[in-house]
Amino acid sequence: MSQWSERILSDFTADLTRLWVACDPDDVLLDERLLTELRSRGFEVMLYEDPFAFRAEYEERYRAAWDRGKHGPAPSLILHLRNADANELPWDIVYHGRVVRLSLADLFPKLTYSAVQQVEPEHLAGLFFAHQTELQSARGENESRDFILEHVYQLMPRSIRSPIDFWRELLRMHFANRSLPLPFAQYAAGVIQGKGLLTDLPVATWLASKSALLRVVQDAWYRYLSKLGLDGTRTAEPPQAYFETDGIAKVEIPFDHSDVQLLVDSMFLDGSLHPLAVHSVATGIPSWIKAGIVQDPAAMQTLVLKGIDGLIETTPTAASSHKEWSEFAKRYGEILARTHVLPGTEDSEHLQLIRERIQVLQVLSDERLQAWVAAKHYADLILQPVTKGPVMVHHVPRFLRHRRSAGENKVALLVFDGLAFDQWVQIRERLVATTKRFAFDEGTVFAWLPTVTSVSRQALFSSLKPREFDDSIDRTDKEESLWKTYWQNEGVNANEVMYRRALRHTHQLDALEADLIDRRPKVVGLVIDEVDDRLHKERSKKDVAMWIGNWLTTGFVDRLFSLLLDKGYHIYLTADHGNVESTGVGRPNQGVIAETRGERVRVYRSEPLLADSTATYPNTVRLDIAGLPANFMPLFAGGRTAFVPEGEQVVVHGGVSIEELIVPFVKVSYVIGTE
Repeated sequence: MSQWSERILSDFTADLTRLWVACDPDDVLLDERLLTELRSRGFEVMLYEDPFAFRAEYEERYRAAWDRGKHGPAPSLILHLRNADANELPWDIVYHGRVVRLSLADLFPKLTYSAVQQVEPEHLAGLFFAHQTELQSARGENESRDFILEHVYQLMPRSIRSPIDFWRELLRMHFANRSLPLPFAQYAAGVIQGKGLLTDLPVATWLASKSALLRVVQDAWYRYLSKLGLDGTRTAEPPQAYFETDGIAKVEIPFDHSDVQLLVDSMFLDGSLHPLAVHSVATGIPSWIKAGIVQDPAAMQTLVLKGIDGLIETTPTAASSHKEWSEFAKRYGEILARTHVLPGTEDSEHLQLIRERIQVLQVLSDERLQAWVAAKHYADLILQPVTKGPVMVHHVPRFLRHRRSAGENKVALLVFDGLAFDQWVQIRERLVATTKRFAFDEGTVFAWLPTVTSVSRQALFSSLKPREFDDSIDRTDKEESLWKTYWQNEGVNANEVMYRRALRHTHQLDALEADLIDRRPKVVGLVIDEVDDRLHKERSKKDVAMWIGNWLTTGFVDRLFSLLLDKGYHIYLTADHGNVESTGVGRPNQGVIAETRGERVRVYRSEPLLADSTATYPNTVRLDIAGLPANFMPLFAGGRTAFVPEGEQVVVHGGVSIEELIVPFVKVSYVIGTE
């Protein structure tokens, strides 16, 4: 155990009391590793946010058991308060609870509080070790930032003396998924540009956003190849030349430098960058650029195979963090999107090999993800802070509230029902190829389990855990009222909140625009259901991809984005769940039908019925999902199977897989200069 964990957990001893109060305004205790260790010691952590929701859960799950002389779900409960004053809690909780106070200012006395506050929780253990071993005296604000940049993010901006230094360190940092928090990015950019390097370029944006950086690197790569005499088309896009990106600086990146070459090569293999499909390669072209070009279908298939093998080698485990799973899901989606557009016949040898390796990856990732959920790490996601980005779909409204407080007065939430990350990649690539006007800051969120619309989309619009909308958990007709209720509770007038669903056709956008002009809402929630509607009609995700391609030609997504951006809305795009290809194993006769088509889950309100189905279908998976109603018991189809007629090939959702559980969360904006 790290020094950090020992320091934080030393205050908690399970045999002292069964009720604890953690006054933790900096969310120190919510680090995943600390939560795992606390659980192993007999503690459960519960957030104190909504007094009424807390009281209902506390009385039902703990107080009733304690009154009967029983332990309850765990021997000890820690009530987490995002405040330094325990007196905000009800009197009986403070009276019976043992109070522990946690503060970054006290834990890192030699660094400025404002600097430490910006560090992500997963980095605090490393920073604490460096603080204890490297610092002899207190540091000022800039010295604290330098210390954190060096010891947490392995970046020393004062040592960067040339563009080669900058690009090497920037690519290395993002390849390791260590994007800088914006205040650190702005500070580092000031240091670098203060030396006269890369002036008038958005260096802070590149340091803070991997998505923004990749767009620049991609554009620079194509122009670099063009100078070498290599012309072609970007893979996974319609056949058109792609070298110039309107509205973005034409940045020159030193691809000839060996340190940069190694990093760029790896980014092509893991799907972060897209190679150029070329017709021929001139003699004398350096061999190292081969990862960034494809000459024929076999070369593209080989590149995809390498990407799949790389994913297999780096699949997270049951002990990995949610951020590791999220990054893996993005790489998985990039590679899977490439497989949908591979040329060749279905019976070709290369495509058969790719399908076999994809199946290996699916089995491995499904097994490890299910083990991760079973180990209660999924339950810890509920507790995560949302100010820097939502972790679960029900966090999204609270994150939008923070964005409005930060100045984004008009926000629009676009929920693409059923959109898996690979399908988002397809949409993004089409827009990049055809319009070049939009920029995308890409992240992910976790859907609710089971990954069905009535559970996960309702949580998304309500900001509630499913146990808090038990009365409507099997339908979606309350979404609009729940969405409006949330925002009214946040002080937004009812007539300034809009909700629309079943959007998919361009002619619907005229009515939407008229409503926006007439009502001038501050908060907009839209459900785009084309993908979910179509996937239930297809047998494979490749067929779904073909249909999405046809739908995109209508211009619906392009026009929707432009319509909202032109009216001053800050757009956030996400999905309630994804989808997978599955094979039918038959329909159980018992249970509530949670979705009308293509089941990957059955939900039971009776333990005997659940046990009966488990015995009938021994390959099913039963998981205890925190946050669901007590009598809402899901039984998941095992592997890539579904509760549909035996042998039927379908594209469905409801289960526990990368493609269903981890979905895109994207900020959509105009590229600078194209508004």
